[in-house]
Amino acid sequence: MAHIHLPDGAFSIQWIITWWILAVIILGLCLYWLKKVKKIDNKTITLAAMLTAASFAIFQVNIPLFGGVHMTLTPLTGILAGPVIGSIIVLIVNILSAAIGHGGWGMIGANLLVNITEVTVAYGIYKALSKINLDTFSKAGIGTIIGLLFGNIAMLLIILISGIQGVNQDIQPLLYGLSLIAAVNMGVAIIESFITGYVVSYIKRVRPDILAEESHAGAK
Repeated sequence: MAHIHLPDGAFSIQWIITWWILAVIILGLCLYWLKKVKKIDNKTITLAAMLTAASFAIFQVNIPLFGGVHMTLTPLTGILAGPVIGSIIVLIVNILSAAIGHGGWGMIGANLLVNITEVTVAYGIYKALSKINLDTFSKAGIGTIIGLLFGNIAMLLIILISGIQGVNQDIQPLLYGLSLIAAVNMGVAIIESFITGYVVSYIKRVRPDILAEESHAGAK
């Protein structure tokens, strides 16, 4: 949901490098975990491929509100694939999006941090709510809302910390404008929470083995 739609040059080079370094460190830890801890099977690869395609496709559907907003399915990606594989998925989606002009190449690092936040928080909330007696739709919906909220907060912080070159505004007007964008994003996030809730509920009925909670139980 949250995405920094700024062209290359909007951030100074030191901040572009900073966000890229942080993103690369996180991705490096993910790849290390996948190599040393988690053994990827064909089912996981197939699921990751489908989530990448679905996320990229819906990412390009623009909702014409306040300059354009869109869904990303990052919470769904996190819930189904987990935060580690989910981080790899959002990397691919951001690279493909930049390749067709949806965001600058230099912004990929910052946008990865935003999207990884959404993936990780949504997964964490979903797993935490799984410990209480709550239906799947509610768990997925709540995880989506909170994940997207944290993603928007990450987006705001990155822009405020980096600043926008060529924009001479005090912090208060800039924060006000960014808050309006975040508010619109959260309005659309409600729609995405319903979609995610229905999708996860359907998968729980027809293919419960796809959900991490079910596969872990089966492993035991």
